[in-house]
Amino acid sequence: MAITPTGLDRPTRGQACPCGSGKLFDACCEPVLTRQRPAATAEELMRSRFTAHVANDNRYLHETYAPTAKLPYVEEPGETPVRWTKLVVHSHELGKQPDTAFVEFSAYYTEDGQEGVLEEKSEFHRIDGQWTFTRPVRQGPAPAKAAVKVGRNDPCPCGSGKKYKQCCLGKA
Repeated sequence: MAITPTGLDRPTRGQACPCGSGKLFDACCEPVLTRQRPAATAEELMRSRFTAHVANDNRYLHETYAPTAKLPYVEEPGETPVRWTKLVVHSHELGKQPDTAFVEFSAYYTEDGQEGVLEEKSEFHRIDGQWTFTRPVRQGPAPAKAAVKVGRNDPCPCGSGKKYKQCCLGKA
């Protein structure tokens, strides 16, 4: 029988940061969450937003999301039943513009005793020196890449330097 993870505890100083960076909370997401310094990269903002979800820091989530960042924050009563268990960042890449970046990640959680995963590629913009989450670009796993078809007269993918038809085509 599988054991369902119960979720991460609220982050505290001296413990591992919930974002999965391998650093201590006070040297990782805490300075960003407490506004001691801004997130240096879109990935760092993504990690701090995950940690804010774990800590139920809804004000930080509101202020770092582009559609709500300039609106006044209003506290909403009630606790979310979602308990976040793990974050895995798959990639962090800069966009075509220097103030745009993308982070692809999987955020694991439990809700009503069921495990789940949020897989997403998100877009971030740096506005006035501050990274902001703007929107999900893709939700769900990354699309599978199709295998490249090798033509008869193409160089053989084995690296022999011969044409495919004179090398590995007959072995396939």
